[in-house]
Amino acid sequence: MLSIWKAEFEIIFKDSGVVIFFILVPLVYPLIYGFIYTNEVMREVPVAVVDHSSSTLSREYLRNIDGTPDVHIVKHCADMEEAKRCLASKEVHGIIYIPRDFTQQLMKGEQTQVSLFCDMSGLLFYKAILIANTSVSLEMNKKIKISRTTNYTEKDEQLLTTPISYQDVAMFNSSTGFASFLIPAVLILLIQQTLTLGIGLSAGTQREKLQFNQLTPYKRHPNGLLHIVLGKSLSYFMIYAILSVYVLCAVPRIFKLNQIAQPDTLILFVLPYLFACIFFAMTLSILVRNRETSMLIFVFTSIPLLFISGISWPGTAIPPFWKYISYLFPSTFGINGFVKINNMGAYLEEVSFEYKALWIQTIFYFFTTCLVYERFIRKNRQTRITHYKEWRRRKELGLRSTSEFKRSLNL
Repeated sequence: MLSIWKAEFEIIFKDSGVVIFFILVPLVYPLIYGFIYTNEVMREVPVAVVDHSSSTLSREYLRNIDGTPDVHIVKHCADMEEAKRCLASKEVHGIIYIPRDFTQQLMKGEQTQVSLFCDMSGLLFYKAILIANTSVSLEMNKKIKISRTTNYTEKDEQLLTTPISYQDVAMFNSSTGFASFLIPAVLILLIQQTLTLGIGLSAGTQREKLQFNQLTPYKRHPNGLLHIVLGKSLSYFMIYAILSVYVLCAVPRIFKLNQIAQPDTLILFVLPYLFACIFFAMTLSILVRNRETSMLIFVFTSIPLLFISGISWPGTAIPPFWKYISYLFPSTFGINGFVKINNMGAYLEEVSFEYKALWIQTIFYFFTTCLVYERFIRKNRQTRITHYKEWRRRKELGLRSTSEFKRSLNL
């Protein structure tokens, strides 16, 4: 087993493609992602205004909007067509439209409306524009109610405008930022995807070159299969045990993300996740026929896996079929458990469902890996027998090369 472990290390570090997936991507990709979203929230989103009312109330509304930290009015347009051209050219990321009868309806005691048009190429644009307009409209609603009441005390005004007082507290993500919400999930998914790509690339390279001796270095002893699987998985585990400390602990600290996990809880949880990912990747390596196949098969799955994990999209809104499909991937339980432990301070017993699921996946994918490598070993034996027969036949015919041997068979 130790000889296979050593041989696998040599294979990994001799292949530049595997080194990129195993070392370079886990080191660099989290930093790039963190720097992109390091500001957490969008501020001063440029918007255009179409104010057909041109009244005191409409101008007050727009001044309040421009005074929020989320939105900045950069363009006053004469009509919607001009505003649409600004939106299409990316000069602005949203349009605020105030109708002509805005003030008249308010004066009549009727309900009026302000229309928003947002650039949906980025959900953060929509979020900033919507929050700014919602906050301003609620504050103006209070003032309008107070101006029409016959109450004379401040207490009466408070009861009228806010009969139920509330306080908004953002738990576990005080800045309601995008980085604190998404990066922890991406870091966990990164471990699974790079393992899958790296192991698939290595297996595809060896199968492409017919180097079955490297893929399954089978020895003549009864426990050869177990030694191969454990030796290879040990080499992957040792590399990713070190990388996991960097990815899951150092990167959040570099970007000052929320990190309140108990060290022992985090270590115990990451342990089955790494083994589940390793055996999962070794099982999927049977699908890889050549060096490029792993890129074609596995890269595109990152976004779907992030969605069906229940982090990027609410888990309660995922159809049952896709929820059951998500249970096949270690990333589903790894993402949910890591976010609870790292961002919410959960203990191991509070993520017992995810923790037990990862151990079940580890055992299941260990057996599937053994089945896959047993198939590789049989093919390795068959290849050796074929090569031996070919060599004997070539020797009997006195042929020096395989091409000459094949030509003789065609005759």
